[in-house]
Amino acid sequence: MAEVRVYEGLDRLLRFVLQHGMHSPSVSRIRTWVLARVGRLWSQLTPRKSASEIVGVAVDAIRSRRELVIENAVLRHQVNVLRRRSKRPTLHLMDRIKLLVGARLLSSWRRAIAVVQPETVLRWHRAGFRLFWRRRSRPRKASPLPSETIDLIRDMAARGRLWGAERIRGELLKLGIKVSKRTIQKYMRGVRNRGGGGQSWATFLKNHAERMWVCDFIQTHDLWFRQVYAFFFVHLASRRVVHVAATRHPTQAWTAQQLRNATMDGDAPAVLLRDRDDKFGAAFDRAAQGVGAKVIRTAVRAPNMNAVAERFVGSVRRELLDHVLLVDDLHLASLVRQYQLYFNENRPHQGIGQHVPAKPVMDIDPSKPIEVTSVLGGLHVNYRRAA
Repeated sequence: MAEVRVYEGLDRLLRFVLQHGMHSPSVSRIRTWVLARVGRLWSQLTPRKSASEIVGVAVDAIRSRRELVIENAVLRHQVNVLRRRSKRPTLHLMDRIKLLVGARLLSSWRRAIAVVQPETVLRWHRAGFRLFWRRRSRPRKASPLPSETIDLIRDMAARGRLWGAERIRGELLKLGIKVSKRTIQKYMRGVRNRGGGGQSWATFLKNHAERMWVCDFIQTHDLWFRQVYAFFFVHLASRRVVHVAATRHPTQAWTAQQLRNATMDGDAPAVLLRDRDDKFGAAFDRAAQGVGAKVIRTAVRAPNMNAVAERFVGSVRRELLDHVLLVDDLHLASLVRQYQLYFNENRPHQGIGQHVPAKPVMDIDPSKPIEVTSVLGGLHVNYRRAA
């Protein structure tokens, strides 16, 4: 009963202080009586109550009204949670929000919140922080593409089965349409999943029914596993393929003759870059000197010195040779000449800003209709605005 009287007396004192203030004259008159009363009751409670609890009650008498009201609300809400009809009351979303708000406003929230551990409150706060910033940092919705552009992207993905998103982006730039690579990937994904990524059987049969101022050789094999070679010249600045030829037995004399054939119209380079292959030799250097070209040989095991030629070799393999079965060297010559025409006049290149080597940069009229033509029997397709 002594404990009850102490807490009742302190509660009445607290209410009076909150109403009249700590420096009210009425408080000064009763201060002596209250201290004497608390001192007598202190001696009665000390054997059974810890000093920390009694000190906590005394500290509450000088706390601000705002903090006491907030702590009272937090404690009352916890009592309501514990009164729910369940063995272990569940904290709902609003319960967590209320406790988080109370912890934010109270400096002594660790002592006021008792239904959960302080680490749990901190974990809730971290989860809310992540959710808040995930929502703030979500990407903004871009303006939707016109339906015509979406259909065109899907048509390119369906027809150009060997094309990636960056390649389709280059084709769209040819038509005066600027779309990001990620957007193209978004719309081409469903088309590729339905149709696969290989060529059609009709394209495969058609390619085999027909006969296909840096330089280098492309070595490959025919249907009977015999070696065949393709030889080419590429203009370094424009990426334009100047000349291509194919043979089964490349010799120094044959290679020198290809240089003469490539410069028959009088268009000869000033510098000719080649590697140290024996198929060039002194005969090729003499032919280059005859047309006024200075020959520069790359260093040993340094393919990056002739990077444009290496890139062209990779393009021919990925976009042509990996998808055909060669009958002989004449078939290879036919295919690489067709690919040369497509490479120079229709194919955009990343190395020159997605432009076409043989066509100057010009303004494109987006109002003209789009024409689609087949290349290499359907292995590739070309998109362009009508003239």
